[in-house]
Amino acid sequence: MRSSVAAIAAEVIRNAGSKRPADAALREVLKAKRDLFPTDAAEVSRLVFTHYRWHGWLRDERTLEAKFRLARKLQEQCRADPASIPITELRDKAVPAWVRQEMEIGDDWLRALQNEPKLWLRAKSGQGSVLAEKLYQTKPGKIPGALIYEGDRDLFKTTEFHAGEFEIQDVASQAVGLLCDPKPGETWWDACAGEGGKLLHLSDLMQNKGLIWASDRAEWRLQKLKRRAARAKVFNYRSALWDGGEKLPTKTKFDGVLLDAPCSGIGTWHRNPHARWTTTPNDVVELAEVQKRLLTNAAPSVKPGGKLIYAVCTLTQKETAGIAEAFSVSHPDFKPLLLPVEKIGLHRPCATLTIWSQDLDGNGMFVAGWRLKS
Repeated sequence: MRSSVAAIAAEVIRNAGSKRPADAALREVLKAKRDLFPTDAAEVSRLVFTHYRWHGWLRDERTLEAKFRLARKLQEQCRADPASIPITELRDKAVPAWVRQEMEIGDDWLRALQNEPKLWLRAKSGQGSVLAEKLYQTKPGKIPGALIYEGDRDLFKTTEFHAGEFEIQDVASQAVGLLCDPKPGETWWDACAGEGGKLLHLSDLMQNKGLIWASDRAEWRLQKLKRRAARAKVFNYRSALWDGGEKLPTKTKFDGVLLDAPCSGIGTWHRNPHARWTTTPNDVVELAEVQKRLLTNAAPSVKPGGKLIYAVCTLTQKETAGIAEAFSVSHPDFKPLLLPVEKIGLHRPCATLTIWSQDLDGNGMFVAGWRLKS
């Protein structure tokens, strides 16, 4: 481990905290190190996230350098033989104790949390094999169009990226688009669109036909969506600010509404291990109230016979099944919708689906669907 890499990683960790996520601190520090080689920057990133991934094992180490050494040793051990990390240690050290009160914790999920995350690409519909041949060093995932990239090229500089031939998108997020199952010519609303990853997928599935409304409470996210849509040659969308309140961004009634709601993000903890140690039970309680409000306010935009899809990248009962059950009780005119799970390789029809990190080798995700009575 080079001392300069360790020093920069230590600076990131000192700058990170409950109000500044490690990934944000990492971007700030690396931006200031303009003369850093790309390979060293990648090593800094890896060291920072490895440190937080194995944080529960590092408490007896007195210095940050010693913590780094032990974290790297444990990551290498896990990579070589995941079973070599005792499950008793995983249960005790991989996540905070409060999580057991909020969700089911399985041994397979705990093991998946300690694996280094895969870099997932989403190829345009029907172009997965073509893209794989162009980029090399890829292998297919378990759902159509999803590719794991195992190379070391800067993908943002590739001709294929600038031509809009792929997006960097976690496989579980890709699964959400497939479960929405939009059709060409339909009207959809991506109510919490963020920077537009799922909207771009919906448009691709709709063959760039029909219309998608995108909304978010942050203008800067919609501006980033605009740039991404231009690169991907997505033209069938409109955007508007929406703060999640009763006043909707449009009076349009939709064939489908996707509410990818703000959440505690526990499903992303293998990719974002710092959040394991900054997320609190109070966050779960507060976000569950936000999710209920967003669903209630978005529901009137569904046309008779239309679909409402709720998705969160978390796994707590309060934010997943609890939200779905509460909505079904309070909105009897919405009936549970059997999700097209065959599109992601499953065979048991269901109206609510929990995707664990070990299922697709990506983020954890919860998806629920309803259809408004005609």
